[in-house]
Parts: sequence; C-alpha cells; structure tokens
Amino acid sequence: MQRERLIARLIGRSQKPDGGGKASKECHLPPCSGSLRAGSLGSWRGGSRPSRAMMPTALGALLALLPLAWMLQSPGTHRGGRAPEPAEPALRRLSHYLLAHYQKGTRPVRDWRTTTNVAIDLMVYAILSVDEKNQVLTTYIWYRQHWTDEFLRWDPEQFNNLTQISLPVESIWVPDILINEFVDVGKSPHVPYVYVSHHGEVQNLKPIQVMTACSLDIYYFPFDVQNCSLTFTSWLHHIRDINLSLWRQPELVKFDRSVFMNQGEWELLYVLSHFQEFSVKSSDSYAEMKFYVVIRRRPLFYTVSLLLPSIFLMLMDIVGFYLPPNSGERVSFKITLLLGYSVFLIIVSDTLPATAVGTPLIGIYFVVCMALLVISLTETILIVRLVHKQDLQPHVPEWVKRLLLERATVLLCIRDRKKFSQSRTQSSDISRQVESNDSAAKLNHYGCEDSRECETAGGARPAPASAIQAEGSPRMQGVLGEITAIRQFLEKREEFRDIAREWLQVGYVLDVLLFRAYLAAVLAYSITLGTLWSVWRDA
Repeated sequence: MQRERLIARLIGRSQKPDGGGKASKECHLPPCSGSLRAGSLGSWRGGSRPSRAMMPTALGALLALLPLAWMLQSPGTHRGGRAPEPAEPALRRLSHYLLAHYQKGTRPVRDWRTTTNVAIDLMVYAILSVDEKNQVLTTYIWYRQHWTDEFLRWDPEQFNNLTQISLPVESIWVPDILINEFVDVGKSPHVPYVYVSHHGEVQNLKPIQVMTACSLDIYYFPFDVQNCSLTFTSWLHHIRDINLSLWRQPELVKFDRSVFMNQGEWELLYVLSHFQEFSVKSSDSYAEMKFYVVIRRRPLFYTVSLLLPSIFLMLMDIVGFYLPPNSGERVSFKITLLLGYSVFLIIVSDTLPATAVGTPLIGIYFVVCMALLVISLTETILIVRLVHKQDLQPHVPEWVKRLLLERATVLLCIRDRKKFSQSRTQSSDISRQVESNDSAAKLNHYGCEDSRECETAGGARPAPASAIQAEGSPRMQGVLGEITAIRQFLEKREEFRDIAREWLQVGYVLDVLLFRAYLAAVLAYSITLGTLWSVWRDA
C-alpha cells in the first residue's frame, strides 16, 4: 500500500489542475484505481470532463515511474524501509586497500636508513630423533617472528573498526631468516597466512620440523646430555638492514615446557638464548640469535636391558668360584657364562650408538666385563690343572710350600692353615720314615749273613734253628718277597696321596688368592665407573 500511495502522489505532483486549482470530487474515468482517485489525474470544474491534452502527460508519468517501482520491488531492499548494506565487505575493501599498490620486493620502510627489527621466539614441541652416527638432531618447534611493515597501516574507523587482518604470506615482504645448522628440509606444514595489525605489525607463526647438525657426545651413554644449537640469522641482509631480538624474556624462554611432549626418550632440560654479531673477513656485520636446546636421555630402558643383565652375569661368575676346584663342573660353568655373555653382546650391539669419533663408556664396560670373564676362566683352568692327576706330579717344591702354605695362608686369613702345616709335617715325616724303613730292610736282608751280626745289629735275641732253616727255603723267600712288594706298593700309594694332598692344598690356597684378586679387580672397576658417572652428573 505504501508503494501505491507513493506512485499516486508522484503522479499527482506531475500534473497541474485547470482553473482555480481545486481537485475534483470524484473520478469518472473507467476503470480508475484507488490510487488514482487519491491523486486525481486532473482538475474537474463543475463535473466537466478532462481535456484530451492531459492524457498523454499522465501516461508518460506512469511509464517514467515503472523503473522506480521495479527497483522498489527488487530483493535487495530491506523490509521496513531500511537503507541497503554496502556492496563490498570491510575485509575485502581493506585487503584491496593494502595490497593494491604493495611491492613485496623491497624492504617495507619509507626511509632506507631505518632498520627493520625482527623479534623471534622459539618453543620446542618434540624431540623426534637423535642420529648419533650421522650427528643429526631432528626437532619439531613452534617458531614465531614479528616485524613492522610501514606500508601495511590503516585507520580502523574507515573499515568498520577492523584492527587485524590475515593476508597471504606470498603477497607481502617476509625477512629471510634461516637456521645455519639446517642439513635437510623437514616435513613442515605450510602456513599460508600472516596476521597484520593496523599499526603495521606483522606476526608470522608457523611450526617447523628442523633437521640440524649437532655435535653429539655419547661417551656417557645412556646417561648423556646433549647441547644442540639453533642459529637464526638473515642470510643476506646485514645488521643495518635487519636486526634480530628476542620476543620474550630469556627466563621465560629457558624453562618453557608448556607445549613439550614429555613422553619420549629425551627430556627437555632448558633452552638458552644468546644474541651476537659476527662478520666474515672484515665485511659487514650480521645479527644472529642462538638457541641452545639442552636435552637429556632417559636411561631407565637401557639400564634394564643392558646394564642389569651384564651385572647379573658377572655376579654369577663370582659365585662360580665357590664350586670345588677339584671338580670339573667349574670349567663347564665358566665356559657357559662366557658363551652367554658373547650372545648378549651380539644382541645389544644394535642398541649401542655407533660413531667414528669415540666409543661410549658402556662399550668399554662390556669389553672389560668380557675380559674379566676370560681371566676367570683362565684361573679356573689353572687351578683344575694343579689339582687334577696329582699322582703323576712330583713333590711340591719347598719354595712353593713356604710361599703359599705358610705366608699366603697368613695373608689371606685362612682359618685351617694349621691343618696345612700339620699335613705338610706329616707328609715329610712319612716320607722320611719310608726311606729309613726301606734302607733298614735292605740291610737286614742282604747284610746280616751271620746270625751273630744280626743279633748284635738288631739287638734282639737269636732266632731258633728251625726259623733259620725255614728262612732259607725257596717258598718262604717268595712269600717274603710278595709281602715286601705289597708293603712298598702301600707306601708308594701313601706317598702319592701325600703328594696329591699337597698339590690340593696349594691349589686351594691359590684359588682363594686369585678369587680375592679377581673380586678386588671387579670392585675397583665398579667404583671407577660409578665415580665417572657421578662426576659427570655433578658437572
């Protein structure tokens, strides 16, 4: 209804009435709409009909108002008579305003003497891998940088109070900040936009997978701490063009673990930051910002899988010394331990880090443990050789008896050393008695041909004549010879037993001596390793 009234009002204004200017009371033109009644096509005087000259004028006015009516009926108009919105949004207008005449090939300063200050920040997200062989550290970081672009400023009131906008990074100038330690391009996601504020401050935030060269020290593996640097610098612009600074305070950067994934093999200790200037062959100085990422390996897995099995095998080797030295089970037990340790080293060889620079301390530990097992087996073979088949060996030399059975027993605090001295005295007395009995028997058998001489030498009463006659019979001579042979055999066997007993005592004392020397070597080696690791941890 409002549109119809507006059209009728415009039609009435476009026509002039006849005579006194009074409008007619009623419209008699068939057909006549209500809108035309309200506006009156002409002035009627006294009910007379309108002139023919007024008809083309009204028709022309209607045709002129048709485009206006079509515009009013279009969907772009708002209901209630409100004004339409602007044709282009504020973001588009601002983007066109900023990038229409922008040149990204030049540094964004109006005065070339002005230095562009780039503030950078670093947050370590994860330690992906540490390649000790190739000396490469792979990390995933959140990198942030911001600078001021003097050609990206605007008045927010002209753009619907818009104070920040995201623009394509390919459309604006970006500083050439690189990492000097880069060795390979990582699989970093591409972030195509940067944030720009109305003051001209540009913020470039992006995650980066960094593969950098690092001098890895694996001597204290698996208790090692690595310190790798990430050096950010402009590859082309010197310090008068681009200067670097730290976005946050160094204390905030140092202990920031808010985004670090703390469930891997490596633990982030802290991140140090340092700014410095450097020049190449007296040329212009360049600004660089160094971040030192200090990480530490978690040693629990390697302690359980490498150190504990080796320690258990060494303890079993020490326990093996309590087996009797005259049994052959000790040799087989030691050989089994040595073979088991060899298989263990083959299995863990892939776990140990391999570098051409040096050998980790744990590798030296394994080699020394293998050497101790070999020494232990050699000692066992020596002891078994001493106590095995003693009847084929000569008497123990006197210097060995004095050194081992007398002095060594006192030095080693052996409780039953009196038994060794008593057995040694008894064996010497028995050997002397055997020799004296043999010589006396030979004298009595061959030297006493006369009965009186035998009586005088032996101090006994003279034998009867029957006994003398029986002694001369051949059968009695054979019996006496057999008895003498049996006696000599028993005496010889007793002598061999004494020799075997002496060598067994020597082997026992020597076994105790070597065992305690071996135990002292193992303890000294363990104390040395513990001292080295404790000194390293304190440092």
